[in-house]
Amino acid sequence: MSPVWLRTLAFLTVLGSVALIVRALSGWPLAFGFVAVVLLIRVVRNAMHLQTLWRWSQAKRGVALPRASGAWEELFARLYHQSRATQREHAALSSALASFRGAAQALPEGVVTLNAQNQILWCNAQAEEQLNLSLVKDAGQNIANLLRAPDFLAYLALGEWDRPVALRVRHAGINAVRVLSLQLVAYGDQQKLLMSRDITRFERLEMMRRDFVANVSHELKTPLTVLAGFLETIRETKLPPRQQQHYLELMSEQAERMHRLVADLLTLSALEANNAPADENVAPATLFARIADTARQLSAGRHTMTFEIDEGASITGSEVELTSAFTNLVTNAVRYTPDGGRITVRWSAPDGADARLSVADTGIGIPAPHLPRLTERFYRVDHGRSRESGGTGLGLAIVKHVLTRHQGSLEIESEVGKGSVFTAVLPARRITRRPLRAGMIDAHANADAENADRPRQEPLAERLTAA
Repeated sequence: MSPVWLRTLAFLTVLGSVALIVRALSGWPLAFGFVAVVLLIRVVRNAMHLQTLWRWSQAKRGVALPRASGAWEELFARLYHQSRATQREHAALSSALASFRGAAQALPEGVVTLNAQNQILWCNAQAEEQLNLSLVKDAGQNIANLLRAPDFLAYLALGEWDRPVALRVRHAGINAVRVLSLQLVAYGDQQKLLMSRDITRFERLEMMRRDFVANVSHELKTPLTVLAGFLETIRETKLPPRQQQHYLELMSEQAERMHRLVADLLTLSALEANNAPADENVAPATLFARIADTARQLSAGRHTMTFEIDEGASITGSEVELTSAFTNLVTNAVRYTPDGGRITVRWSAPDGADARLSVADTGIGIPAPHLPRLTERFYRVDHGRSRESGGTGLGLAIVKHVLTRHQGSLEIESEVGKGSVFTAVLPARRITRRPLRAGMIDAHANADAENADRPRQEPLAERLTAA
């Protein structure tokens, strides 16, 4: 028997006993009156406790338990403990829900919860951004009314979601099309979890990979075909020594072309494999003397070259990578400048400002529509001229990679018929000033060998004059 019934039985027993004593002393009327008064007091007291309980149940959480007596005190205590336990459970659930939502918000993928009718229950910020949703406006909306792409609607109706579906979505904010991978996962009572992932970058990388393989195959196919043809001709035909020598020279050119292509590919691969360039102290004197020698050999006296070199600052970076990038800029100018043209190389490193290497030429110039794509691999404005000049189509891609790894950038200005200016910019934090010493020379490829062989210890201006 519960304590409430025991208390009630004890009260009725005591009341009945007292009523019998009153009847024995004063008769039944007084006994009945006594019982009625006691019961009335009990009813009023219970009503007051009920009123107190009602007010306490309507009060805010944390209000102290009201005082009571008897069974009401025990009842109030039990209700209070249950209320506190419920509050603790509610707080734990709220904390778990907040933790879940926080974790879902931190996910790089979009998350949308759907009910059995495919109506949106909740979504994180990534889903809002990727799928152009708004939790405030779109909660309760059917996802099929918001994502109306036929591929997704067919996927939603399929009922089997082992694999994701790719969806192209136009982003209103940046007016660009992005590729999303969407996958549904069933859970709970016919509920669904829609996960979205932005795979635009991977899609572009895959496209670049396919283009890269196709371009490499095409670039190697031509010289290999030439080599195979000449070898077959030499093997099967008895040629005069002069003609055979001519064929061998052509084969050597094609082999050299393949060698340059493979070397540039290995350079790009090495640049992409390493996360950060070496922090070496690169002296401009040594760097540009080497570049001037290379440019002189390639020009073979066909151009007028001027170097304006600020020797008052050293560069912090990879000497091998910077040499490769700067050499590509200078040799490109040599290759695409007609005979008799002028090439000007300027290296300036003002105190506290970004350093700039500009290579200006008086070549044929580049039409404006081609400028944004010049640093793409194998992109050529004129395929025929590029092959004739010995270019691989990878030089500017290497330049861009090297400058990006050194937190720099490449600026390109060009006008058809007037020439081009390629400027490599390196941040000031990679430049260390020394006592300023500048050298400016006019370098001609037909300079005499006596100047070309001067010792390396001479000043940069004299060494570059030899070029």
